[in-house]
Formats: sequence, structure tokens, C-alpha cells
Amino acid sequence: MTDPNRRQSLKSMVAGMGATMHFASSLYAEELEALTPLADTPLRAGMIGLDTSHVVAFTGLLNDPAKAKGILGTVKVTAAFPGGSKDIPSSIDRVPGYTETLRDKFGVKMYDSIEAMLPDVDVVFLESVDGRPHLEQIRPVIAAKKPVYVDKPVAGTLADAVKIYELAAAAGVPIFSSSSLRYSNSTMGASDKATVGDVLGAVAYSPCSLEEHHPDLFWYGVHGVESLFTVMGTGCKSVTRTHSPDHDVVTGLWADGRIGTFRGIRKGKADYGVTAFGTKNIYHAAGYSGYQPLVEKICQFFHDGKPPVPANETIEMFAFMEAADESKRRGGAPVTIAEVLEKAKEINAKRS
Repeated sequence: MTDPNRRQSLKSMVAGMGATMHFASSLYAEELEALTPLADTPLRAGMIGLDTSHVVAFTGLLNDPAKAKGILGTVKVTAAFPGGSKDIPSSIDRVPGYTETLRDKFGVKMYDSIEAMLPDVDVVFLESVDGRPHLEQIRPVIAAKKPVYVDKPVAGTLADAVKIYELAAAAGVPIFSSSSLRYSNSTMGASDKATVGDVLGAVAYSPCSLEEHHPDLFWYGVHGVESLFTVMGTGCKSVTRTHSPDHDVVTGLWADGRIGTFRGIRKGKADYGVTAFGTKNIYHAAGYSGYQPLVEKICQFFHDGKPPVPANETIEMFAFMEAADESKRRGGAPVTIAEVLEKAKEINAKRS
């Protein structure tokens, strides 16, 4: 984890070494150069959508002096647009309480619109728990050229998710989206090549509650799907889903013949976990490591503009989940990733 105090220390060391210690000086200079994206004062972050527990958790890590150490101390939440979706009770009912917490406990200034907030911030967290408004909410952010982290789900449809990334790419605006499960110890352990070897297949599981306005897995199954793609990587070609009221099993066939499976849990003991089948070991781990590892990645992204997860991987994840819905509609028949991406492309072409 990068400490901004290290940068000041390196400045003094490099300046004092001079030409007589050129080699050692150059080594420290290289480290100093790697840290230069970090600002001397924290970046001002704005939040869009105060209807998820993430806004309190993230702001606590960034604004509480007892927690905001190292890279976490280089970003501070200073502004927010509350938002909220009236047709989702778990969204609109949370807004007043979370607004009060951010305003009164953490000193965050509230704004009546996204456009009014943007001039007063350097970077943006798009936090609306409802993915449907994300496309319209991100448009002014992209127009203002602000780096943006988009919380799950990226959007309420695959077409919207693709459009968001297209708009950001066209404008040259850095964009990053990820579930915190990507950086949990269980997922990271299953991705450890030294322990597992080459991953030949994997099973990931997570809670999978449904929300009527979103494709089934977008709402909460996205966490387990994120773990699956972290371990398997990209290259999924087709998806088959078995669905019941209490469970989902979604199986992806990768182009190289590997098989990755997501199990969504709606009954019984719920947890997060991954089993990876490798050339060296079969690895299994369960549990959740909290938000801090993700927030550290977001902070570094805000400084260097380099998304830790490439756009094509996030888009393929959402295509996997959209294909799972289509497979359900077809009674469990296989659906290709290419098919759902082509459909999303057609939808975007019609509305351009």
C-alpha cells in the first residue's frame, strides 16, 4: 500500500545523494516517479446515489482519520448527490439515513444535481444501487472528464453497460467497475498461480437475491460472477443456466475447453467462496474480506487513471449474466456470449 509520506522522504533522499551516488539515487528516483501521481492534498471525491451501504462504508474508510492511512488518505469524499429510485424500496428508503450520516458525521456537502456537484470534485463514485439510471447519471461525469468508479451493477442492461464503456472510451475518461469480492482473500487465493497452477476450471458461489427491474444476476449474483471471472479470466463462449426459486447454477464454456460455474444461493446457508481446479492443486476458500482492498484499488485508479479491471472483462461478465437470463427464458438451452453482445450492439445502434 502506497504511503504519500514515502514520497516526501524519497525527495529528500534523492536530492541529497547527488552525482556521487548516481546509481542508488536513480533507484530511489524510479520509486519516486512511480509515486508522483499521488497528490499532496487529497483528491476531492463526489458520490452519486446515497442508497447503498457502500457509501457509508467507503466514506468511513476515506474520511475517518483513524482509517484513512496510506493510499486511503489520498482521496476524501467531499460532495454527494443523494438520488434514489422510487420504485425500489431498498433504494429510496435508505437515502435519508445515509444522507444524514455523510453530511453530519463526515462533513459531506449535498448537491441538488450531478451537474452542480461536478465542478467541485476531482473524481466520482457512481454508487446508485439501481443500475438503470447509471447511463444517464454518468453522461455529465464523462462530459466533465472526471475519472469514475461505477459500483455494481454497471448498468441495468447489457446494452447500457456497453454504451457506458463506449462513451468513456470515446471521451478518454478513465472508468473502473468491480465488486469487492474480486479482492477478497478467497478469490485472490484461488487466483494464485504459485499455489493453484494454471486454472483448468472453477466454481464460485454467492448469495443471489433477485430484483424485478434487473436481469436476475445483475442485482446480487454479480458478486459471485466477479469472483468466477477473476479466477477464470476472459474467453467464455457460451452459457447454460439451471434455475429454481431457491437456486441458480450457471455454467460457462470457455473457448479453450475450460468450464466455469456460478452457483447462486437463495435458501439455506449463504456465503461467498471459490473452488479452483488447477494443474498443481484443487483450492477452496470461503468468506469475505470487507471493502478496504477494493477502496485501495479505487484510490490508486483515481490517481493513475489505470483501471485494475479492463473494460472487456467487465463487459464479458455482464454478457455472461445476460446470457444466463436468456438461457433461462429458453428453458436452459445454451446461449452464446456473441449473441447477447450482438443484440446489445443492435439496441445501441437504434438509439444512437
